Amino acid sequence: MTHEFTTHLAALARERHPGTSPVALRETAVYLSQQFIRLGLEVSTHPFEAWEQTYDNVIGTKPAANPAAAPLILAAHYDTVKGSPGADDNASALTVLIEVARRLKQRALTRPVQFVAFCLEEEDLLGSRAYVAHLTKAGRSVYGAIVLECVGYASDQEGSQRTPPGIPVAVPSVGNFLALIGNQASASLTTALSQAMASLIPIVPLIVPGNGEQLPDTRRSDHTAFWEQGFAAVMVTDTANFRNPHYHRSTDTVDTLNLKFLASVTDAVTNAVLALTAMPERP
Repeated sequence: MTHEFTTHLAALARERHPGTSPVALRETAVYLSQQFIRLGLEVSTHPFEAWEQTYDNVIGTKPAANPAAAPLILAAHYDTVKGSPGADDNASALTVLIEVARRLKQRALTRPVQFVAFCLEEEDLLGSRAYVAHLTKAGRSVYGAIVLECVGYASDQEGSQRTPPGIPVAVPSVGNFLALIGNQASASLTTALSQAMASLIPIVPLIVPGNGEQLPDTRRSDHTAFWEQGFAAVMVTDTANFRNPHYHRSTDTVDTLNLKFLASVTDAVTNAVLALTAMPERP
């Protein structure tokens, strides 16, 4: 684990709520922009309106040899619920986002990668819904979206993992894996991710029918905004409240995270991004 990794967690883990901590929310957007710039990404913001105010999705783009190729999106949200410092939800994912960008800095890619930090995920996915609506209106194509949602909590204890209601696959009772959640339109992307990640971290993939309407627990992040507009997207998650007792609480602090697990997540996601950007067409 690099010193920078823990530095990012320390900087990001604090309440970032639009109502109770708007300054921290905006400072986080600035921090993410600064990190993306430092890593040589082309940085832009996607502003959107909510509650008569303007909020920003932060985008860092790594260009590729073929600039016309549809980009791969790697995304995570940067807001929190009220009263929580959001270390797992979702500073863990933001840290992975920054670290993957760092690891790709010297790599030549065949398709662009967009690192996107969404705002207001906790408020009915307002940031990602606005961004995906913008993509749709502009007629933009997307190779696929990997959405990181709570990726830093793990345990090797028996009984540390619960199964969400209605889930049709076997879920281990030890919470030391990542779940990959795709819909039917994202099945091939989910399989490609599983293949690229499984040698580095235990993976439990799940393909849900439709857009997951029958399994509401599978819709609780920004991937759903992509699903609803017909884009391929996969949520990568430690399963949040089905494993982490600190989910959405004041106790969701950095000291509860499993940094070894988070390092493995970073390795696996980096490998997946490299594999997907090497593919000429969507798997």
